[in-house]
Amino acid sequence: MTMHLVQHTPGGDARTLVLRDAPIPVPGDDEILVQVAYAGVNRPDVLQRMGLYNPPPDANPYLGLEISGTVHAVGRAVTRWRVGDTVCALTHGGGYAEYCLVDARHAMPVPAGLSLAQAAALPENYVTVWANLFAQGIVRAGKTVLVHGASSGIGITATQLSAQRGATVFATAGSDDKLAICRAHGAAVAINYRTQDFEQAVREATDGRGVDVVLDMVGGAYVEKNLRALALEGTLVQISFLQGSQMQIDLAPVMLKRLVWTGSTLRARTAQKKAELIAGLVDAFWPLLARGQCLPLVHTVVPLAEAWRAHALMESSQHSGKILLEVRPAG
Repeated sequence: MTMHLVQHTPGGDARTLVLRDAPIPVPGDDEILVQVAYAGVNRPDVLQRMGLYNPPPDANPYLGLEISGTVHAVGRAVTRWRVGDTVCALTHGGGYAEYCLVDARHAMPVPAGLSLAQAAALPENYVTVWANLFAQGIVRAGKTVLVHGASSGIGITATQLSAQRGATVFATAGSDDKLAICRAHGAAVAINYRTQDFEQAVREATDGRGVDVVLDMVGGAYVEKNLRALALEGTLVQISFLQGSQMQIDLAPVMLKRLVWTGSTLRARTAQKKAELIAGLVDAFWPLLARGQCLPLVHTVVPLAEAWRAHALMESSQHSGKILLEVRPAG
């Protein structure tokens, strides 16, 4: 039995993404095989295609870090899931396919009332935000949070969940339309980074105090400005470096204001740690989603065979929210 999956040429442009046939995989003892309905498109997928991101040695070499769909087969040791269950899941690669293997601990039930398309937009963004902002209590009621790239999938998630927890959110984005989206999802202050200096805007809005937390995926020149924009004993959370990870900066604010500069990646964590994060996320926020709150924003859905269009859109940064691949229509 064979399936379709998306294959890429490392170092190539988006047009190198093409459908190929491959054997349908068989689940190991602790795995489930999911018949994929939708797959999320993420920045690491684009970087991997470009040859700028090396997945872990034990990862599936094909693209795709999150999916939704129906359990098609289960491993011998799996007790949590049964054939026919609908799930969304973090994958260790291979999500751009008709079938995908998943560690059974990394699958999550589809929240009540959500479609499979909405569910596919959950795993990467919500686990990332949970791990970096909430699992260790960095963001809580009364805090002020600056979210960069706030119209992205992760940015919208961070904005919504932070506001829901009682934090005041400052959001940066690059157009008035994107700023409107940020406000609609809970941002109290929206800053156009193309026309405003976000550091100055934060200081003016906080009477010079600064914010308690900065969530940054930009890096580069933003880092030094982020440190200056933080309040006393604030925290800079670094989750990506779109403008580069090497820079020359003045670190004096870290000492003078007793700042914490932390960061993490998700994919390189152990399977057990991912399972722990997923369990915490589901317990904390799945009831919220089932009540129709803090839902993901899906920008567009592209057929699997046209995955190159999804990557081109991601590279253009003209989207807001999540880009999805439709693999098999939801029943």
